[in-house]
Amino acid sequence: MKRYAVIVAGGKGTRMKSLVPKQFIELKGKPILMHTLEVFYTYDKGIELFLVLPEDQQLVWQELCKKHYFKIPHTVVTGGVTRFHSVSNGLKKIEGDGVVAIHDGVRPFVSLSVLDSCFKSVEKWDAVIPTVDIQESIREIIDEGATQMVDRSKYMLVQTPQVFKTKLLKAAYNQPYSPLFTDDASVVEAFGETVHTVEGNFENIKLTTPYHLKIAEVLM
Repeated sequence: MKRYAVIVAGGKGTRMKSLVPKQFIELKGKPILMHTLEVFYTYDKGIELFLVLPEDQQLVWQELCKKHYFKIPHTVVTGGVTRFHSVSNGLKKIEGDGVVAIHDGVRPFVSLSVLDSCFKSVEKWDAVIPTVDIQESIREIIDEGATQMVDRSKYMLVQTPQVFKTKLLKAAYNQPYSPLFTDDASVVEAFGETVHTVEGNFENIKLTTPYHLKIAEVLM
């Protein structure tokens, strides 16, 4: 099936404490976002890439592509007010049928094996997301100032890319926006579909703080 990927990159760098949008911060000589696009292109050179950016960042991206001689084919799409609307804008640019991955632009360390697992599993199931086990103890807030222990084996951490049959995801994104939509899986579940999981990779962190940048430098 034809493969598509919508890379969502709308960060402003607030939590990163940076004047530069976090997706444009350089790692090993080039912006984080370029590393992310390269992973998908390395996995499948036939994949059709859509990069969703705020309108006021698109000229900067064009200049960065020139500066770094970045030649990976991709289509830039203007983002929306929320992540939900940004993904929706990206989906509207997909004209064919197939499978589509939605991925955070600041997750450059997703492994090729996880990409392969997601794309191959979605041929069997309609909705697949990568997850990893929780390594630390967790507690639930039950009241103001009160918490209780919970069984961490019943929970998992969700990553991207989240991969779906294109028709399903487009239909799910026709629903009205809800603040409860924290990722694409939540949109699909609200649409009444079951979401399946595959094993992610722990290195696939979302780079949002200076601490994450230090980890990224080591991983690079």
